Amino acid sequence: QVQLAESGGGLVQPGGSLRLSCAVSGSIANINAMGWYRQAPGRQRELVATITSGGITDYVDSVKGRFTISREYAKNILYLQMNSLKPEDTAVYYCTRGSQYSSGYESEYWGQGTLVTVSS
Repeated sequence: QVQLAESGGGLVQPGGSLRLSCAVSGSIANINAMGWYRQAPGRQRELVATITSGGITDYVDSVKGRFTISREYAKNILYLQMNSLKPEDTAVYYCTRGSQYSSGYESEYWGQGTLVTVSS
């Protein structure tokens, strides 16, 4: 059974940083691609960042230069480093496991989500 467990969310002031972690059951080395989604209140779910098994990353324009997706094979953990946070980054962030196709990333398994609140 695939399990994804996020942690690291919380309250942070604008301009601050947070690092989200996602513990993955099984070896992440065998996973085609993983990604982070977010959903803010009253807004549609948004794909924030993806990383393929080959290490290719992609980001939504609004977080480019501020967020970094990475993984640690030894611990089977996916990370999302978030810097220069803005109030509009406030959302529930979800870790996903999926596949990267020529048409884009498709998620298959989801974590329970972790809340990030950016506010002064």
